[in-house]
Amino acid sequence: MRFIDEAVITICSGDGGSGCVSFRREKFIPRGGPDGGDGGRGGAVIMRADPNLASLLDFRYKRSYAADSGKSGMGGNKSGKKGEDIVLGVPCGTLILDAASGVVIADITDLDDEIRILEGGRGGKGNAHFKSSRQQAPKFAQPGEEGQELDIRLELKLLADVAIIGLPNAGKSTLISRISAAKPRIADYPFTTLTPMLGVVKKDNFSEFIIVDVPGLVEGAHSGKGLGIRFLKHVERTSFLLHLLDLSPFTGRDPKEDFFMINKELASFNESLSKRPQVVVLNKTDITGTEELEEELLSFFHASGIKVFSISAVTGKGVEVLVKFVGAELERMKQGEGGLAGR
Repeated sequence: MRFIDEAVITICSGDGGSGCVSFRREKFIPRGGPDGGDGGRGGAVIMRADPNLASLLDFRYKRSYAADSGKSGMGGNKSGKKGEDIVLGVPCGTLILDAASGVVIADITDLDDEIRILEGGRGGKGNAHFKSSRQQAPKFAQPGEEGQELDIRLELKLLADVAIIGLPNAGKSTLISRISAAKPRIADYPFTTLTPMLGVVKKDNFSEFIIVDVPGLVEGAHSGKGLGIRFLKHVERTSFLLHLLDLSPFTGRDPKEDFFMINKELASFNESLSKRPQVVVLNKTDITGTEELEEELLSFFHASGIKVFSISAVTGKGVEVLVKFVGAELERMKQGEGGLAGR
């Protein structure tokens, strides 16, 4: 299934039904009087969290949604039927914004979230409502109110506890495939992963947590280079970041420079992301010739007060220790003990 995390759609609530103009005509009742019923209210537009959805794909194929209008009132003081509401299912983590102003209307983050975005128009009153001592036979009724129309933008921000960030080919997909059941595409060329990949990590000594591999971060990602600007928003809801650095001597890159460059991109996209707690993970330490660089980086990050781990996502070296640390930190954060942010 294609991963779609943005869509613009038009929603319309239903019109209210018109009130009825009617008069009683019954045997032995010479002056029947008005008995026109009220129109039914139009249907509302409701957004509801759907646990079976993982993308906004459906909204790419259908862009307009409308609730039913209310039915007109009838004689005999019979009210018209209310219009059926329209319920649109969206994945958890969907942000709903006014497409014109950018104002946030709602944020769907829990499975039981249900938000009424637009109310239907009210039904008009029938002529029975307008009878009085001075006007005993009103020959008019109210029309129903028109429904509302709104263009909205849907933005999906994946709900994950931890995000793995780093340059292409740093080993993010290999790591997430080792610690969870996720099966990302893995190959020895950049941009192998084209969409964010979620994985659930389960261990006996802590509660399960969700981790996301954020692809496409390169220099200039915040301005649209590579794939980063499309997926940086999926980092915004996470508790902390695993910053993967590639120690392979064959890349010709300086991992320390890569660290500062990626953090600069995070800050350029959203200043708060640069302040998000991070754990540095030195990957590919199984490759011969990385020993000296590994020691240098361990000393540098320890001196900077940044938690750092050495692993090999391919062989599994150090991965178990890293996962246990992440699980324990998340438990502390959930219990209000601060975790990384409180140290």
